[in-house]
Amino acid sequence: MISVHKTVLLNETIEGLNLKDRAIVIDATFGGGGHSRKICERYKNVKIIAIDQDKSAWEKAKSKFENLDCNISFVNKNFSEMGGENFLEKNSLENKVDGIIFDLGLSSDQLENSGRGFSFIKNEPLLMTMKEDPSSEDLTAMDIVNSWSEKSLADIIYGYGEEKYRGRIAREIVENRKKKKIETTFDLVSIIERAVPGSYKKGKIHFATRTFQALRIAVNDELGALKVGLEQGFKFLKSGGRMSTISFHSLEDRIVKKFYKEKEKEGYAKLINKKVITADSEELKTNIRARSAKLRILEKI
Repeated sequence: MISVHKTVLLNETIEGLNLKDRAIVIDATFGGGGHSRKICERYKNVKIIAIDQDKSAWEKAKSKFENLDCNISFVNKNFSEMGGENFLEKNSLENKVDGIIFDLGLSSDQLENSGRGFSFIKNEPLLMTMKEDPSSEDLTAMDIVNSWSEKSLADIIYGYGEEKYRGRIAREIVENRKKKKIETTFDLVSIIERAVPGSYKKGKIHFATRTFQALRIAVNDELGALKVGLEQGFKFLKSGGRMSTISFHSLEDRIVKKFYKEKEKEGYAKLINKKVITADSEELKTNIRARSAKLRILEKI
């Protein structure tokens, strides 16, 4: 299976890095490989370290690099582990990297092809883990909805999904799991549908969107990983090196904005774009995912 992912804000992200030939780049969220491929096409003799905790990402996207003169290596880890001993390579790249990219959220491949329950449109096992082959010790959305307390469920649905009907949804989850284990995405969608008022089902976004987002973030500790990943990535940047970060919801963007402003205030970096960069009308016509994308770029001093 090949990657079907369409990269958001592709040119803006790469142009914002201000790269040159022989650049060293960390693609911290490789996904479908769109950013890495464009960098390989545009610059000569670049070195790219591609990171993704979904090990199938490289298999799906590697054909895009077959005819390119590009030194690219793939690391099957979460980007929050960048600071680990010998994570990137034996000779540390700390203070040597020209650019780093964080493209947060889900790729189209994970939504369409993973079979792990990210999408409420397909009936799949309720896993929601970024890992392709989760072990029995790995937390899943199924674990959360079947074992966490009503209060804990309501707290994450609101805290990570900003869902105003979190109490009603959490209560319905607890009542339903007494009768039958909640195992699939459609099981959960049916529960949410019963919990929310009819008017809510006619809104601009699907009534299950915020709950699914909240569970996915909780399962993968996405916000905690982002905070660590930004810090670790910044250490690898050399003076003049830049970090491009694309976020897709307010919780992520808040963390990125705070991190960037703190680095600027401390005198370690400067903001390249004071105003957040969003997709233009042409991109919005061809890629609906771009509507919520926000790009921020930081340069290390």
